[in-house]
Amino acid sequence: MLSVLVFAPLSVGLLLLLPRVPDRAVCWTWVVVSAADLALVVGLWIGYDPAAGIGYETNVRWIPTVSSGYHIGVDGLSLPLVAMTSTLFLACAVYSLRQRHRVRAFVLLFLLLQTVSLGLFVALDLILFFVFFDVSIVAMYFIIAGWGHGNARRSALMFFLYTFLGSLVLLLGFIGLYLSAEPKTFDMVQLAAQAPLVGQGVVGGLVLLALVVGLAIKTPTVPFHTWLPPAHSDAPAAGSAILAGVLLKMGTYGFVRIVMPIMPDTWRRYALVIVIVGVVSVIYGALVALAQTDLKRMIAYTSVNHMGYVVLGVGAAGLVAGSEEQARTLAVTGAVTQMVSHGLITGALFLLTGVLYARGGTYDMAAYGGLAGPAPRFGLLFAAAAFASLGLPGFSGFIAEFQIFTGSLDPAPVPTVIAVLGILITAALFLLALQRVFLGGTKAPDGRAVGDVTAVEVSAIAPLVLLALVIGVFPRFLLDVIEPAARAVVELVAR
Repeated sequence: MLSVLVFAPLSVGLLLLLPRVPDRAVCWTWVVVSAADLALVVGLWIGYDPAAGIGYETNVRWIPTVSSGYHIGVDGLSLPLVAMTSTLFLACAVYSLRQRHRVRAFVLLFLLLQTVSLGLFVALDLILFFVFFDVSIVAMYFIIAGWGHGNARRSALMFFLYTFLGSLVLLLGFIGLYLSAEPKTFDMVQLAAQAPLVGQGVVGGLVLLALVVGLAIKTPTVPFHTWLPPAHSDAPAAGSAILAGVLLKMGTYGFVRIVMPIMPDTWRRYALVIVIVGVVSVIYGALVALAQTDLKRMIAYTSVNHMGYVVLGVGAAGLVAGSEEQARTLAVTGAVTQMVSHGLITGALFLLTGVLYARGGTYDMAAYGGLAGPAPRFGLLFAAAAFASLGLPGFSGFIAEFQIFTGSLDPAPVPTVIAVLGILITAALFLLALQRVFLGGTKAPDGRAVGDVTAVEVSAIAPLVLLALVIGVFPRFLLDVIEPAARAVVELVAR
């Protein structure tokens, strides 16, 4: 069932290569297959027992000469991200019903990206993980270069070179783990049981460096973030939503799925460095976002800020000395919850910036004003997503950040207090954006009439905001799945 979930989008995409398929049918096919995928995820969620560990597991021989297999499964770390990914791709499919430019190629690339994104989150083999990780870069490159605007080709090339370099460094780290294991294997479950680099000193530090740099570029954290703002600014709205909502999580997910369980003592040794990187990303991302006049670049920099919270949480979980297991479990739970929350909220925000660009042809906030009058539904959706992003109680962002701060305060009190300032800066930048774009006298570029969101746009964006609200008010259904897996990771790190 899990393989069907992963490969259904790509299989349907290949069928769309047949001639004489109308563009409208192509778009609706993407909607249908994404809806079917989400229905499968709901079925998996209902049937999954969090106490059982890895569920729906498949493990067959693939490359036996290096002990690499087609090993997939889900647990409390991956299932929430699989659900978020399916939800976000469905939202982008609905949003893209208005797509008119090279529709078939556009949809096929997104279906490929959907398969590799789902595949990465269920992969339990390092080589399988790497294949999905690498293909996601290729698919997103063509989406940005082919359907972006502005300096799209330059931004796409910058994105590709940065992230492809990160994937090569990551591969070196995977090979280091393989060579250190006995028996040699790329299987994540076996490697986590072995912890092959315990007590290896310099070798362990070098492998950790390769893994952390490769994943940090994808996340991205400071100072590896410079590819992100131009890629977002020039990507199409659906591309930005998937890039921020899904692809960035591949980096942070790699920390909790691969690095922490497989390299526990090395992670503990350098955990404080990880915490510092997280705090710097939180403050730097928020401050640079505050200085932006381009709405889309502003939201892009808030992704650096929000991913910094995740890095803070996973780093704090490695500071075992003088801290309680419950606090460290809470930090990891908050980090995973933040990945889900950020995917939903930032996905909605990027789709909303796409609505604005479609009306006005620019992201410059100074070109707009008073849009709450002619576009009240648009203003309401943007305000709700903005308040969710700044961590207002009642939304998922508050639940995630509260857990991260509570869990990190005991092992890392000073960095955590500094990171809290990021919330204040984020609140300021979103309130300023709302004031500039939606309040005051009505204006738009070239005197255009800015219409309100359409029924299709509301159908794509409103469910994402609603889900963020549901998680914020009733988080138990999500936390009950994440907490047992987070506890297992913390126990592995403390070995």
